[in-house]
Amino acid sequence: MSVTKPRNLVPHLWFDNQAREAADFYCSVFPDAGIRYATSLRNTPSGDCEVVSFALAGQPFIAISAGPLFKFNPSVSFFVNFDPSRDSRVCDHLDALWAALSDGGQVLMPLQEYPFSKRYGWVQDRYGLSWQLILSNPEGAPRPMIIPSLLFTGSVCGKAEEAGTFYRSVFPGSLAGQLVRYPAGMEPNREGTVMFSDFRLGDTWIAAMDSALGHGFGFNEAISLLVQCDAQDEIDHYWANLSSDPEAEQCGWCKDRYGLSWQVGPRLMEEILASGDQAKIDRVTQVFLKMKKVDIPALERAFNQA
Repeated sequence: MSVTKPRNLVPHLWFDNQAREAADFYCSVFPDAGIRYATSLRNTPSGDCEVVSFALAGQPFIAISAGPLFKFNPSVSFFVNFDPSRDSRVCDHLDALWAALSDGGQVLMPLQEYPFSKRYGWVQDRYGLSWQLILSNPEGAPRPMIIPSLLFTGSVCGKAEEAGTFYRSVFPGSLAGQLVRYPAGMEPNREGTVMFSDFRLGDTWIAAMDSALGHGFGFNEAISLLVQCDAQDEIDHYWANLSSDPEAEQCGWCKDRYGLSWQVGPRLMEEILASGDQAKIDRVTQVFLKMKKVDIPALERAFNQA
């Protein structure tokens, strides 16, 4: 079996009914941003669901309006790196984005100087999505502007390093990055667990860290990571390795051993959803809804049906 390196993992954001509104807002405040397509999935268990594909600073996202089943929390957030070696007005641009994201939101860590950065802040925006804005060290290895970040809390606290090793074993072409451990004296965090790490899966950088604080939240389906595959053997590979909870398997969705939600789907779905052919989209949707692991040939037959 030949499994190629995935190009980008795509964060999938579950909204109640604000997917298009949120996508428009994000595209208005981030650089190199725009809507790629918007369409509807009709007659799903959540009714008719609007789907919006967009990109922010070159990072693709998908948002869906599918009802109030899941809520965002800071267990998955997004680092936004501002690199002073690339932008002479970097602090102005950081502050402007902070003002936009914090308007109507909730500040989790104030925007100020910290030991690890001269300017950093963590905010939940008006929709509940979490962002960590940071002035990067220009002497460090370059990173993309937006990096999904995983916070391992509760029963999976202490698993961030293990998870990074596991994910890199699943995704071809992966790369280990930084690893900073908690020192002694930072209780309740245990010495040696991960204060910060990052690694590349395919072409996507991911950050991961442990936190032993009593957060009261953990990974859920509000944010999943979509793996786009070109062939059925790739679907089979990622599904076999990532899916650890049979009860969570539905429509290409699964949960891994740490409770993080993934979607393993074909790149063909992008073509289908962007086609604008509602009859074909409806036909494929009804076939897709009956699946657990995705069957690409079955979707192709539904899409190509005369």
